[in-house]
Amino acid sequence: MNSAFSLGVAHALHVIMAIIWIGGMLFTVLVLRPAILKIDPPLEPPVRLSIFHAVLKRFFILVWVAVVLILFTGYWLLIARFGDFGAAPLYVHLMHIGGLVMAVLFVYLYFTAYWPMKRAFKQQGFPAAAESLDKIRRIVQINLMLGLVVVIIATAGRYF
Repeated sequence: MNSAFSLGVAHALHVIMAIIWIGGMLFTVLVLRPAILKIDPPLEPPVRLSIFHAVLKRFFILVWVAVVLILFTGYWLLIARFGDFGAAPLYVHLMHIGGLVMAVLFVYLYFTAYWPMKRAFKQQGFPAAAESLDKIRRIVQINLMLGLVVVIIATAGRYF
């Protein structure tokens, strides 16, 4: 496989995984949650939690794959293009820091909010599950904003 082709595949995979992750957060925050909260008559809390439980279970599998592939392809592209961090321009460092912070926030969210939500939901502890879901929402909102900033840096940074 030639080098240009493999770098093209790595770059495409990097971008696709970012789209999946950021797009999923955007959908959840701006579409899914508001729609569920506006259903008339209102859904009972256990039903709302059931929907979010099912959605997050599937989405977080995709996010784990995205995080791993984004980091792997990002380092691959960095090494192929610049050799190391020392030769990389500022926007690459900012993308790297932003991506690492996003990954750490996701891991934190997964183990400190999602697992407790799953456990509480399975035990029908709906108030505790709702509290964990609210923590997930807040962290996802932060990660969404950070992700959009990283996209701006990635697309515009190379021009500065």
